[in-house]
Amino acid sequence: MTVPATVDAFKDGNAPTDAITAYSLAVDLVAACRAFVAVSGYASFTAGAAAAHIPQSVASRRIAALERHFGARLFDRSTRTVTLTPFGRDMLPSARRLVDLAEAMEHAAVRARLRPFRLAVPAVCAPRALARLVAQARRHELLLEAHPAEPAERAELARVLEVRAALVAVPPAEATWRVPLGLAGRAEPALPALYLETLRVGRADGEAPARRVWIQPEDDVPHVRDPVMRLRDALGLRPGQVRVAASLVAAAAEVLGSADLLLCSQLQAAELGLHWRPAGELATAARGYRIAAGRREDADAVRTLLHAAVRRCLGGVEEVAR
Repeated sequence: MTVPATVDAFKDGNAPTDAITAYSLAVDLVAACRAFVAVSGYASFTAGAAAAHIPQSVASRRIAALERHFGARLFDRSTRTVTLTPFGRDMLPSARRLVDLAEAMEHAAVRARLRPFRLAVPAVCAPRALARLVAQARRHELLLEAHPAEPAERAELARVLEVRAALVAVPPAEATWRVPLGLAGRAEPALPALYLETLRVGRADGEAPARRVWIQPEDDVPHVRDPVMRLRDALGLRPGQVRVAASLVAAAAEVLGSADLLLCSQLQAAELGLHWRPAGELATAARGYRIAAGRREDADAVRTLLHAAVRRCLGGVEEVAR
């Protein structure tokens, strides 16, 4: 007997008649075997039906249907007690195995539905945004478990399948989500953009400390870091004027306590209470993200069900065609 792998076709009414018959027979067979095993265990239709949580009349109908299906009687009903016929005794072990297998499948289905969907996300995602992402996933019956990590760790977690999916850093041209980057500092800039060339230290500055641009770990990736470093050299800035911080907290602390600038998204600047402007010489600077997953359906689930929620979580203000 061939039983369909899913019930979608039956719900949609698109399954062929013989498939529907086979599916119904399989379901009825399991239910009938449950009644058969319960009644045989209690030697009573009344007690067995109660143990199976079904009315006695239902138990009787299911067992009668099972007897018709097999073409032989399972119980001897000639006395007050219900006893197995020789055929019934021979069939009981198989019926028990079928019932045990069906119960094991049901338990497995419950565990599968409750299995967390572990998603590696950027460590810069704010708790509130992550909470909204998790809540959105639950609306789609997806038990999302966010795992914040830096770019290299996220890529490795996806590679070794320690997470079901990861938001990995990629160049903006390859991205599903793109987050524009700019420069942020304590002071409100007078111009609509901030230019790195204004950080150049001249002779007239004397011993005044040079202003620095801090790159946080989330942006310590070649497609973000390297263009900034090349621009530093092209503009004649000192090597130490563009630095990679050990953490976002460390970078933010330097900026909040000085005239330094932080390379960041507009959302991060707002969260830190900093004034943000586009970087004049780096107008196209942006983070890029795409989904990496061991299974295509896991990647599709994040891209389709959670696309907007992920964009908000990343702080993106631009959408890239999926």
